[in-house]
Amino acid sequence: MKFIVYACIYFLSLPILAGPLKAKVVYGNDDRQDLYDVQNPNFLQLADSTVALVHKYDVQISGGTANLSLDPYGSQLGLCTDEPFYDQSTLAFCSGFLVAPDTIVTAGHCITSSVDCAESYFVFGFGIDRRGSSTPTVLPASEVYECSQVLMTSESPNADFAVIKLSRAVLGHVPLKVRTQGSIGQGEDVTIIGHPMGLPTKVAGGARVRSVVGTTFVSNLDAYGGNSGSAVFNNGTYEVEGILVNG
Repeated sequence: MKFIVYACIYFLSLPILAGPLKAKVVYGNDDRQDLYDVQNPNFLQLADSTVALVHKYDVQISGGTANLSLDPYGSQLGLCTDEPFYDQSTLAFCSGFLVAPDTIVTAGHCITSSVDCAESYFVFGFGIDRRGSSTPTVLPASEVYECSQVLMTSESPNADFAVIKLSRAVLGHVPLKVRTQGSIGQGEDVTIIGHPMGLPTKVAGGARVRSVVGTTFVSNLDAYGGNSGSAVFNNGTYEVEGILVNG
């Protein structure tokens, strides 16, 4: 029997349902889109209120400019050149979203302590909104926020979340609406917005809720490592229904 080893890697479409979200989780077609491909203006507005969690050593602020230290996505991971987003670069280690003028929510395993928070920036605007543009290497320093306090963090299987108070109120971005009563139902359509593999903002729809158990629900969203902490939206109400924590 002969085995063939390829010199590059494809992220296959596999129905992975459990375990840490560290590799590939794509169901059927890859529905991830850059901002310039998103046709629904409501999702573009929601994306504007999401953030990339970034290690401070990857951002150098000089005056009014934040210079980003990026890693090449495709070549560094040895991916095949036709892998989606091969030519883009990575920055984020997790994702998050704005829920109040000075408050961010993410996954609990992304920010576990005040030390984590002190070593992280919360960055708005790390996305590609024009076709043909490359991964941004520079952002306005005003889009970069520091942590003031970890208001709450939990890593339990049924409550993996962190609530972060920023050092100043966020300007130019609107806090998202979060469901406060009831829960989403099986079969409802959902969309995730975040930073799969640390890439610039991706919007991925084409998914439905497969089951609801207590405070958690399972869906066939296309998500990767780096999506941890991403907001999952109800396509009908545009409210945040949950936080992506594993896959």
